[in-house]
Amino acid sequence: MLFYAAAIGAIIVAGFVLRPLMAQADTLKQGDLAPMISTKMIVGDQIAPFSLAEYRGRKVILYFYPKDDTPGCTKEACAFRDGYSRFHQAGLTLVGCSIDTADSHRSFIKKYNIPFPLLLDPDKKIATAYGAANGIPILGLDKRITYVIGEDGRIAKVYPSVDPSVHASQILSDLGANTTAPAPTAAAAPTPAQDEN
Repeated sequence: MLFYAAAIGAIIVAGFVLRPLMAQADTLKQGDLAPMISTKMIVGDQIAPFSLAEYRGRKVILYFYPKDDTPGCTKEACAFRDGYSRFHQAGLTLVGCSIDTADSHRSFIKKYNIPFPLLLDPDKKIATAYGAANGIPILGLDKRITYVIGEDGRIAKVYPSVDPSVHASQILSDLGANTTAPAPTAAAAPTPAQDEN
């Protein structure tokens, strides 16, 4: 009986150890065709449809993060917020994605004045298609990974290891969009919801 309990325990532990490796195996590579996704997005306090196909011809930064309002995710979102006007001026579309609810996204956006949309992915279809699902297996949360999707719909760059505090600057620098202009304030980057009113 003790042998069976030990064997079951070993299987469970192996499952937790191997799950992140399985998610990494599905990570897309530079040159891969980006999976076309359609979902809802939260922009300010509004919900709107999102389809990646509508952004063909534009460069899209799609970043996955584990959870709204946690320390690393907040640091990353705020860094993107602070550099948002430079992303916008460079013609880069920025969107975040996690498995959080619409209400969670709304609260996160409002609390930190996030000017870019957050995608809804409650069934993990987007995260699975992009190899970001179950990056934190015990909690079932997405891993932190960013894709730059080129104008042709192919993956132009992958950031599989992200430092939340410098990631936004790293992308701007890599894409040649990091100008010497002073860093914008949150007020300098109005949310899309404000533009519609």
